[in-house]
Amino acid sequence: MIYPANLEKGFYIGVTATSAGFDNEPDYNRLDNAILNFEKMGYPVITTPNVKSNIKGRSCDGVTRAKELNTLFNDSKIRAVIAASGGDFLVEMLPYVDFNLIADNPKWIQGFSDTTGLNFTITTNLDIATVYSYNFSTFGMESWHKSLSDNLKILEGKDVIQESYDLYQDGYYKRITGLEGFVLEKKVEWKNIFPSGRNDEKEIEVCGRVLCGCLDCLLNLVGTKYDKTKEFVKKYKSDGILWLLESYDLNSAALTRGLWQLKEAGWFDNAVGFVFGRPAMYESFYDISYEEAVCSVLGDLNLPIILDADIGHKHPQFTVINGALAKVKSGNNKGSIVFERR
Repeated sequence: MIYPANLEKGFYIGVTATSAGFDNEPDYNRLDNAILNFEKMGYPVITTPNVKSNIKGRSCDGVTRAKELNTLFNDSKIRAVIAASGGDFLVEMLPYVDFNLIADNPKWIQGFSDTTGLNFTITTNLDIATVYSYNFSTFGMESWHKSLSDNLKILEGKDVIQESYDLYQDGYYKRITGLEGFVLEKKVEWKNIFPSGRNDEKEIEVCGRVLCGCLDCLLNLVGTKYDKTKEFVKKYKSDGILWLLESYDLNSAALTRGLWQLKEAGWFDNAVGFVFGRPAMYESFYDISYEEAVCSVLGDLNLPIILDADIGHKHPQFTVINGALAKVKSGNNKGSIVFERR
């Protein structure tokens, strides 16, 4: 596994809109404040022209988005590239991304949700570690949550034990200034699930090489030329694959079918366990809970399953290093994760 050079003072952070861009004052304020926050800490920021543009959910066409990403990877001053925001249409740029350029110039690339299409592909195709965590605009909040500070420390190469947080934001709130922080309102409670049922009293400890992403987006990659997942899980068979997954708006039927598809496609060969983040939006059909949908597909693998971890859309979220080795512990509704870069 290739780990890009650490982010160091004086080196730049590149920001580009790989999917949607920004088109209103609160988002512009949030972007500008994120830039200011990093520059105060010694990290100048370069933004590509597409960041302040959003037309029908796209910052610009797929060719231009890829070209602007390629420009950042070709710039030796830049150590980390962070997606401006998520969206729905990142896949349109994949055919035009210069993966040879990325292989020759490894940099940390970070984002979550729709950015899955890029960071998961880079890790599984090129053996380059990537980061599944906040998009750039989140760093524009006036007072950083601890998870943001930990995110920066990890990009800097520091070893951080990330422990589950006390509260999380359960929903989306309209921004007025753009500088708002998280609305922390519900108690964080990890759930340990076994094939025999829930057992929060017994601690789970599981280690493996991590693959992480948004299920909604991962399903778009299956069977395409960008799908090298079976080769990846075979290559790292001796480590075992620890899957960290989350979903945006998959309902109970879509979640069941989606996990079945990944399982039948061989993605879960050599898996050692599964950790699911809190789903952003979940609708139950046939009175099927999230837990029941997951266990109906994965239960016969007889592997540990953890639900409602600090991953993904319901912030705060962990900083996950795709491709790294990790140890996850979960018990008494709390959990932690620590990464090893080898």
